[in-house]
Amino acid sequence: MDTNILLETGTNELEVLEFTLGDNHYGINVAKIREILTYQAVTPIPNAHPSVEGIFMPRDVMMTVIDLKRCLGMQPSEEGGLFIITNFNKLNIAFHVDEVIGIHRVSWEDIIKPDSTINTEDNSASTGVIKLGDKLVVILDFEKIVTDISPETGLKVSDVDNMTGRERCDSPILIAEDSPLLGKLITDCLKKSGYTNIIMNMNGQEAWDKLCQMKAEGDVLDKVHCIITDIEMPLMDGHRLTKLVKTDDVLKKIPVVIFSSLVNEEMRRKGEQIGADAQLTKPEIGSLVSAIDELIDKGLSSR
Repeated sequence: MDTNILLETGTNELEVLEFTLGDNHYGINVAKIREILTYQAVTPIPNAHPSVEGIFMPRDVMMTVIDLKRCLGMQPSEEGGLFIITNFNKLNIAFHVDEVIGIHRVSWEDIIKPDSTINTEDNSASTGVIKLGDKLVVILDFEKIVTDISPETGLKVSDVDNMTGRERCDSPILIAEDSPLLGKLITDCLKKSGYTNIIMNMNGQEAWDKLCQMKAEGDVLDKVHCIITDIEMPLMDGHRLTKLVKTDDVLKKIPVVIFSSLVNEEMRRKGEQIGADAQLTKPEIGSLVSAIDELIDKGLSSR
């Protein structure tokens, strides 16, 4: 297969780095990784969260080191192993793991969503599972791991407090977000800021099917005034959803906002290539509301 496909956007594929913690195999989206370093001594921080090993300073950038084993209820890591240096939600964080196995290219369709016995709204550390041969690789929810350790790094819900009391807006907003917790937070924030007509979808495929159904009924532009999508989702990711919308003669008129922890410089370029109207990182819920205001006003006035 042509390896250049990985440079394309909207193919509904991702690269997953497989790593181990003890005898267990886990995965992380390569888009979150900056580099992998061999273990280095860290400086402990007094009164830090139990899962925080300490800090270290590669290339003059101070970075928090999180012990993934401890996060997942295992015996704490010992010296050795590797640091996976990540960047998401505008944070640089090192995760201490035992061993890196390799990188796999998979389709979002191949990622099995854990059922509700594993993946409850508040306490799951997994976003999906991939079957590789006779082995199951669990994709970890790194955003949730970090937010549990440091809640202020999550959605800045307080940003919409000053937006209460705004005029109620019936403009329908379609959301594609696979995290039940984040979906509820985003919905609550939008309702607080006046947007009461929310159409929630658990992944890009569900959102696309709904849009196609509305289009077939003939009044999709009245039924959806704005689309908000995450990037990482099972079945169909947000880039694929955006590309499908923006290459459709009718649906392309609907503004699309990519709202994801993965919006960095590279991802922003990819989003622009496929026609996203706005791209924001997950903590910026206040900016999300402002972007929706602007795009809906612009869309309605251009009709």
